[in-house]
Amino acid sequence: MHGASDLTGIVIVIVGAVFCGMAMVRLKQPAIIGYIFAGLLLGPNGLSLVENRETIDLLAQLGVIMLLFFVGMELSLRSFRTIWKVALVTAAAQIGLSVGALYILGALFEWPREWAILFGFCLALSSTAVAVKVLEDTGELRTHTGRIAVGILIAQDLAVAPMLVVISNMASEAEGAVMKMIVEVGLSVGILLALILFLTRRTKVNLPFHRLVGNSADLKPLAALALCFGVASVAGVVGLSPAFGAFLAGLTVGNSAQRQEVHENAGPIQAVLMMVFFLSIGLLLDLPFVWDNFGLLCGLLFFVTVFKTLLNAGILRAQGENWQCAFSVSLVIGQLGEFSFVMAAAAASTALIGSDIHKMIVALTVFSLMVSPVLFDFHRRIRHRAAGRISSVGGLLRFAYFREWQVTKQISRAVFAMVFRVSDWFYDRASGLRRHAAKKIRETRPSKTAVKAETAPEGGTSTEAPAKKASAKKPRATSPNPDAAKE
Repeated sequence: MHGASDLTGIVIVIVGAVFCGMAMVRLKQPAIIGYIFAGLLLGPNGLSLVENRETIDLLAQLGVIMLLFFVGMELSLRSFRTIWKVALVTAAAQIGLSVGALYILGALFEWPREWAILFGFCLALSSTAVAVKVLEDTGELRTHTGRIAVGILIAQDLAVAPMLVVISNMASEAEGAVMKMIVEVGLSVGILLALILFLTRRTKVNLPFHRLVGNSADLKPLAALALCFGVASVAGVVGLSPAFGAFLAGLTVGNSAQRQEVHENAGPIQAVLMMVFFLSIGLLLDLPFVWDNFGLLCGLLFFVTVFKTLLNAGILRAQGENWQCAFSVSLVIGQLGEFSFVMAAAAASTALIGSDIHKMIVALTVFSLMVSPVLFDFHRRIRHRAAGRISSVGGLLRFAYFREWQVTKQISRAVFAMVFRVSDWFYDRASGLRRHAAKKIRETRPSKTAVKAETAPEGGTSTEAPAKKASAKKPRATSPNPDAAKE
């Protein structure tokens, strides 16, 4: 029975994730948002169907490792060389200015220095999954805007591993912790740069296991998983982040001759683990906390969106890009990234932040991931339109969403017509019931003749009653007394 209940829970999780993901795809949203909603629906704030959180957390950690592995695999260093200058300068300036701005805010609000660094890291990073999905849906992945956006995302992804090393060591209060952090960050950056130089100066490398595995369809995905988690374990043993090791393994595979095979064989496994990872984010989303702090979350979301968009647009414009391209790229990468979840979890595990700060980062990141595709779609719709035809905000919305506006009007008219028809039917039905009830009351009520017949004495008729009354009114007869006659 216990095994059957566990299997039922797994089935419910998978089915819920599939349906929520399909719903988001139908709404032109990334499927990962549907997975987050599935976790919210099935978690303690919803139906409470997910009870074994330890298994979910373990699979989510494996999902993070696979995420870094596939991010590294997707990086094409040879394509990156064409836009490396713009991408690296933009990413470096974005990270530095974000941390600096949050450091100033931290000084005003008396935050700890570690909070300012953590918040700056989270603010600087964008979502590779959401941004690439938006570019694919709009057909701009191969354009100049798409190439610059992807280049900046690659540069950000290269900075993730050193950031995780910094966050993992910030909470340490032992003597020499700062020096240890500097050594680990320097070692991570050195290994990363050495690997990049090695891969870019050679032709496609061959993975060590490709001859041993051969054409076996069963061994290829297992070999890819062994490489991913094996390098991640080695990195953890030597004191580096396991996610950093997985990133290095993915970077090597992505620039090898076997990239396509590994990607096809390990892709389904990565999709399942990523579903579990974003499902776990939905489990962490605390609805009562969101409701109590909804105003603060909306204010922070506005600040994050406007700050990131203007900052990135200014940096790109300073490097010679036109305003249209700069603003489009800024909207594509204007959201918080999925690595904000990872960094917040790492900071919470080392007691660097409390549970409320962790919940705030999770909720803010979820809101940002949901809003970003809508903003870019709105910008794309009005980008090539004439502003002279628009005189109000309502006109702007109708102009940008003309088809949706027409569909909404048609649906509204149909709904109102249906409501009126239903209300008329209920009114006619109620009127008919009232008439029927009144008729029944009249039929059951006794007539006046029947009432009089019931009140008459036995043996008489109703016509005798007036005669009796008349006789009762006649004067008395005279007495036959002789004395009275004499008188």
